[in-house]
Formats: sequence, C-alpha cells, structure tokens
Amino acid sequence: MAQAGSLTEHAHPVPVPGWLVALCRWVAVVGGAVLVAMMLMTVFSVTRRTLLGAPIPGDFELVEIGSAITVFCFLPWCQISSGNVVVDFFTMKAGARTNHLLEALGDLIYLLIALLLTWRMFHGAMEFRSFGENSMVLRLPTWWSFTIIMPAMLLLIVTTFFTMIGHLRGARR
Repeated sequence: MAQAGSLTEHAHPVPVPGWLVALCRWVAVVGGAVLVAMMLMTVFSVTRRTLLGAPIPGDFELVEIGSAITVFCFLPWCQISSGNVVVDFFTMKAGARTNHLLEALGDLIYLLIALLLTWRMFHGAMEFRSFGENSMVLRLPTWWSFTIIMPAMLLLIVTTFFTMIGHLRGARR
C-alpha cells in the first residue's frame, strides 16, 4: 500500500494501493498532455490570427472539448492526493478519529455524486451518439470525448471508494 498522504501535506492521509496511485497519476498525465496541446494550439491560433488574419477553425471547440477532458482526468488525482478543498476551521482541534469520520462522510457523498454523474453522463453520451450530435464548426461527433471522460469518472469512483475505506479504517485506530 502506498501512502496517499506522502503526496501532499494533508493532515489525515490514508493508505491506498500503489497501483491506484500509479493509475491516477497516469490519467492525470493524459489530462496534462491535453492541457499542453490546448495551450500550444491556442498560441498557434492567436499567432495565426495576428499574422494571417485567420485563426485555426474551431479552436474554441477544441478548447471546450479539451477542457472537459482535462478536468475529468485530474479529478482522480485530486482525490487520491487529498487535493480537494477542505475547510477545517471547525475541526482543527478535533481528534484524528473525528476528522477521519468526517472525511469518510465527505468521501461517501462525493462517491454518490460521482456515481450519479457517471450514470447520467453515460446516458447523455449514448443520446449524443444516437442523435449524431456534432460540434458547430468542425462537425466533430460530440460523444467521442466521453470515451476519455467516462473511464476517468470510473477511476474517480474507485479512488473515492478506497479513500473512504481508508478514512473509516483510520477512524477505528
């Protein structure tokens, strides 16, 4: 078991499997690569607009799709590294057991939200695909970005489950 707490300075780290940390890191790298590609495309498009008066057609569509992919690829890493925002003003002086229980409750709520989002996004992707929904300028099929987003959401579900279990175990100590 790798220690997720070694990734950040979080006050209540929980042990998670090393393979999960590696997988979350790999998916975050994919998100980072998409972010870098968007950045380079934006610089090229602005340069082209300035010099030639014509940007890359559909550049805003590519940034829109890339932004969604990037955000969803970063969510599992944020969860496993305890990077989500924690307001601990009222719990600073509480014991580790209380904090672990509260974090387990937060993870449970996050897990339920992730399950709900994944379920609805799956149905949305299937509707986009069946209706032949395309982007306006480039005519890219809208559903294809879900082929990256859905596995990232499934990984978020697995990650949130493991961190919740880790916090429940931490509360028992």
